[in-house]
Amino acid sequence: MKLKLVFILTVVFCSVNYAQQEPQYSQYMYNMSTVNPAYVIAQSGLISTGILFRKQWTGIEGSPQTTNVFATVPMSQKIELSINYVNDRIGDAILVNNDYINVDFAYITRISDQVRLSYGLKAGIDSFKIDPSRSDVATDPSFADNTSTTQLSIGAGLYMFTSNFYAGISSPNLLPSDVDINGIGVAQTKTHIYGIAGYVFDFVDEVRLKPSMVIKQVIDSPLTFDISLNSLIYDAFELGVSYRYKDSFIALAGFNITQNLKIGYSYDFSVSDLSGYNNGSHEVVLLFNFDLLKFSKTYSSPRFF
Repeated sequence: MKLKLVFILTVVFCSVNYAQQEPQYSQYMYNMSTVNPAYVIAQSGLISTGILFRKQWTGIEGSPQTTNVFATVPMSQKIELSINYVNDRIGDAILVNNDYINVDFAYITRISDQVRLSYGLKAGIDSFKIDPSRSDVATDPSFADNTSTTQLSIGAGLYMFTSNFYAGISSPNLLPSDVDINGIGVAQTKTHIYGIAGYVFDFVDEVRLKPSMVIKQVIDSPLTFDISLNSLIYDAFELGVSYRYKDSFIALAGFNITQNLKIGYSYDFSVSDLSGYNNGSHEVVLLFNFDLLKFSKTYSSPRFF
């Protein structure tokens, strides 16, 4: 009975933290479809793919780690599809494993010669799995087997953009629910609302700056936000800094290995109550573009959002 209580408390603790925070990324700007299903690259023929890995709070056993594999596919000048697979893990002896796979549909309209507006819908499956096999809890008959459950997720968003400005509002999951496994409530998912905005301008010759921000409101939880400043130097290097409210300062760097291949890295310096117990968070992203229709010569510079 004592082991069962420890297990339940551990899962609830992990799940409450998770319910208040969908997987977060310091380099979200490389795949903004994770927060807004209406996000589009708006470059015909250019398929954008990538993989991101994040290890949060290194030095703490069982700290969260997230893997995101994604692709954005323009179907026409007005329609784009995005596909995301996310694996989010937390725990050591008792592993809590979350898998998400979703598809975004975005439809682009033109407001004026310079301004376009995209409408986005997201549909996906969320799988929540608990694996106590490496723990003594597994000897309890109630937890003899791995336990899991699957839920549907639906999201929506708006994304307005020009050649150097963007803004959007979205909710990646409009279906809040309680997660129940074997009669035990282990999580409560709540609606997340995101606001994003950014602006690109020429600073000096061969240097562009992009201030940006993402605001997140979780229902019944405090508002939080990230503020970032990124620079693109000689269309090849990216350097930036970011601040996540009451959580961390972030250093960002990126390098265009080729015209279609980019690697990015970020390091989070924790300033929260956990700052004395971890060695920061690491995040690596690899991006690759397929220019199927050979339009690359028409692009004057790499995408900066």
